[in-house]
Amino acid sequence: MEYTWKQFWQEEEGVGVVEILLVLVVLIALVLIFKTQLTALVSNIFTSISQKSQSIYQ
Repeated sequence: MEYTWKQFWQEEEGVGVVEILLVLVVLIALVLIFKTQLTALVSNIFTSISQKSQSIYQ
C-alpha cells in the first residue's frame, strides 16, 4: 500500500485547523520580530552575489 501526499493531507488524525493556525501565527510572529535582520541578511547575500558575478565577467 503506497502512502501518497493526497492521503496524508486528507488524513485528519492528530492534525486540526487550530494546530495549523497556531504554527502559522508563530511563523508570522518570528518573521515580524526578525524582519530587519532578515532583510539585512538577504540584502548582504544579494550584494555578495552581484559583486562576485561582476568579477567573473570582467
